[in-house]
Amino acid sequence: MRIGVLTGGGDCPGLNAVIRAVVRKGVKAYGYEFIGFRDGWRGPLEGLTMKLDVPTTRGILPRGGTILGSSRTNPFKIEGGVEKIKENLAKAGVDALIAIGGEDTLGVATKLDSLGVKVIGVPKTIDNDLNNTDYTFGFDTAVNIAVEAIDRLHTTAESHHRALIVEVMGRHAGWIALHSGLAGGASCILIPEVKFSLDQVCKWVESRFEQSYSPIIVIAEGAIPQDGDMVTKDKSLDSFGHAKLSGIGEWLANQIETKTGKEARTSVLGHIQRGGTPTAFDRVLATRFGLHAITAVHDGDWGKMVALHGTKIERVPLASATSKLKTVDPELYKEAEIFFG
Repeated sequence: MRIGVLTGGGDCPGLNAVIRAVVRKGVKAYGYEFIGFRDGWRGPLEGLTMKLDVPTTRGILPRGGTILGSSRTNPFKIEGGVEKIKENLAKAGVDALIAIGGEDTLGVATKLDSLGVKVIGVPKTIDNDLNNTDYTFGFDTAVNIAVEAIDRLHTTAESHHRALIVEVMGRHAGWIALHSGLAGGASCILIPEVKFSLDQVCKWVESRFEQSYSPIIVIAEGAIPQDGDMVTKDKSLDSFGHAKLSGIGEWLANQIETKTGKEARTSVLGHIQRGGTPTAFDRVLATRFGLHAITAVHDGDWGKMVALHGTKIERVPLASATSKLKTVDPELYKEAEIFFG
């Protein structure tokens, strides 16, 4: 068999580990050939390929990003896109496709599966918002990067007696904010799943200063105030219809200064959370996902995604991963509230 591999959506620590595991087991255990499609769905759409074998995937385990490149290309928004993908897969002699990505990439894979393309999915996103898997690789690395930043900001906040706001990624899911905020000892954590009261946040800020501590607020980019709408600097949408979120941290800092008279500053971690070396946890999880993905191909179990359930890697329907977002349970968020203020 000849297997195509692609990585789509935002880059993520651990992508190269998946590619390496897929190729290593596919070649050594099953004798398969591989071809890499460049830049997400743009690869099979435009016939952009690169060689994938054991030598080309050697030494990539600790590398961030993806050797295949990525993009947010949506073939279902391009006229004749699906037909072009099918033609290019046939032209390249590809028997099946392994798609490594998040909600959008695997959403396309789900639709292609229903149209007869043999596909297996691997869940990737720092947001940890894919359904039917306990964790996605990339999340642990993003949280650790955010925690390191929060730890460093504590010292400068104390030195200057300022309130510091840390804006983290996560789009419409607050997993990164919740985990990094808890691990970093934040004064409060604001997530998209629970609209926040600006007056309450200001009370927590003032309470911290009264205790001679400078507050650190961790806020998810998609957090929404009770009396307002989602804050975005850029009103344009990507090809999957998503707003480009950013700006809520700066908005909150201005509001805190106005209402409390305390100096406030914002640090937006942005793409720093997605870059660099993956943690050991993400390297192992990504490697296990890759090993099980190529086994699913060998078994001909099409239309499935490999998923982490407890400590086991299992297969679930692709559609179940993208049918809804996995968001933070409000009860889980309540556990953290004892540390606020």
